[in-house]
Amino acid sequence: MVHRYLARAVPSAAALVLFSAAALAQTPEAATEVAEVAEVVVSTALPADGQFILNTLLFLIGGFLVMWMAAGFAMLEAGMVRSKNVSMQCLKNICLYSLAGLMYYLIGYNLMYDGVDGGFFGSIGPVSIPDPAVDTGDYAVASDWFFQMVFCATTASIVSGTIAERMKLGPFLVFVALLTGVLYPITGSWQWGEGWLYEMGFSDFAGSTLVHAVGGWAALTGALILGARKDKYTPDGKVNPLPGSSMPLATLGTFILWLGWFGFNGASQLAMGTIEDASAVARIFMNTNLAAAGGVIAAVVLCQVIYKKIDLTLALNGALAGLVSITAEPLTPSPALAIAIGAVGGAIVVFAVPLLDKVKIDDVVGAIPVHLLAGIWGTMVVPLSNTDTNFGTQFIGVAAIGAFTVVASAIVWLAIKAIIGLRVSEEEERLGLDKFEVGVEAYPEFAGGGRA
Repeated sequence: MVHRYLARAVPSAAALVLFSAAALAQTPEAATEVAEVAEVVVSTALPADGQFILNTLLFLIGGFLVMWMAAGFAMLEAGMVRSKNVSMQCLKNICLYSLAGLMYYLIGYNLMYDGVDGGFFGSIGPVSIPDPAVDTGDYAVASDWFFQMVFCATTASIVSGTIAERMKLGPFLVFVALLTGVLYPITGSWQWGEGWLYEMGFSDFAGSTLVHAVGGWAALTGALILGARKDKYTPDGKVNPLPGSSMPLATLGTFILWLGWFGFNGASQLAMGTIEDASAVARIFMNTNLAAAGGVIAAVVLCQVIYKKIDLTLALNGALAGLVSITAEPLTPSPALAIAIGAVGGAIVVFAVPLLDKVKIDDVVGAIPVHLLAGIWGTMVVPLSNTDTNFGTQFIGVAAIGAFTVVASAIVWLAIKAIIGLRVSEEEERLGLDKFEVGVEAYPEFAGGGRA
C-alpha cells in the first residue's frame, strides 16, 4: 500500500519514477493509486529545508552575478573615457564597491528593511546575522544581505561614469558613502522594505526606478553641479567629440553587465523552492535577454536611418537600456512585449544622448539616458502586463523617488563642493586624472599624461 505521506518525503523530481511505476503496475487499482501520489508529488513544494537551501542558493548565485556587474561597469567606463583617465575609473569602481559593502552593512540594510512598517525608513545600526545553527526562515539572512548589497553598489556605479574625467576621488567617495548608506536605502525602504509606496501598490520588481533611476537622478544632479569637461563644448555651443580609449573594453563591459543582469532580475524572484518559482526564474531570464536584444536592434536600426552610420556606443547602450527597461517587470510580459519594452529603451538612448549634448549636460558614458530615462520608462509600463498596479500609482512612485533623490543629492553635492570642492584643477584635468589623482597611468607608453 502506498501512503500519501510519501508525497512529503519524496522530492518532486521523483514524480517521473512514480509515473513510470503507474505505467508498469499490474492492476488498474495500483496504477491509479501510484498516479495519484505522483500528482501530489508534482504539486507539492520541497520540504522546508530544501526550500531554504534553494532559496539561499538563488540569492548567492544571483548576488555574485550582480557583483560581477561591478567588473562590467569598470570595463565599460574604462573603455568610454580617454586613456589618461582609465586608471582613475578602475580605482573609483573598486573603491565604490568596497565602500558600498561597508556602508550597507553598518547602516543601509537595516535602514531599508528593519521595521519600516508602511513608513519612510527603518532602524539605524549594523545588520545582525544569526549563527548558522539557528538561522531560520525562507533563506539565510546573510544571503539576503549580500544580494541586497550588490544592488546598492550598482546604484553608485551608475554615478561614476557620468561624472568621469573631472572630479576628485575623495569627494566622489564621500558622496558614495552617503548614497549607499542613507539615500538609496531610504527610497528602497518605501517599496522593498514594505514602506508607504508598497502600501499604495507601487511595483518595481528588480529596480528600474529603485536602483537605476535613483542612480540616474544622483548622476544627473552631480553632472549639473559639477559642470561639463572643459573641452567638451566650444564657446559657440558646438559639441567636441571626446572618443573613448577602447571600444573592445566597452563592449566587454556591456557583455559582462548583460550576463550579470540574469542574476539581477532572475534572483529578484526571491524563491526557487517550487516548480512555479523555478519556472518563473527561467521566464525572467528569457524576457531579460529578449529585452536587451530588442534594445540593441532598435538602436542599430535608428542609427542607420538617422545618421547613415551605426554608432557602436549607442548599440552598447541600447542593450543596457533594454535591460534597465525590463527590470521593473521581467516576469509578467509576453516575449513579444518584452522585446517591445526593450526596443523603446534602445530608442530612448538614440534620441536622448544628442539631446543631452544640446543642453550641455556632459554624461561621459550615457548613464542618464540608460539608467534614468529607460528606468522611468520601464517602471511606467509595468501596468501593461501586471494588473496589480496602475499608471497613477507608478507615476507617484517615480515622481516621489525622483524628487527625494534630486533634492537630497543636490544637498550632498553642494555641501561637498562648499567644504572640500568637487573638481580637479584645469591643469590636472588637461593632463589626466591618472597622473595626478592616481599616480599610475593605465597606458603609460601611449597616453603620456598629456594627450586629449
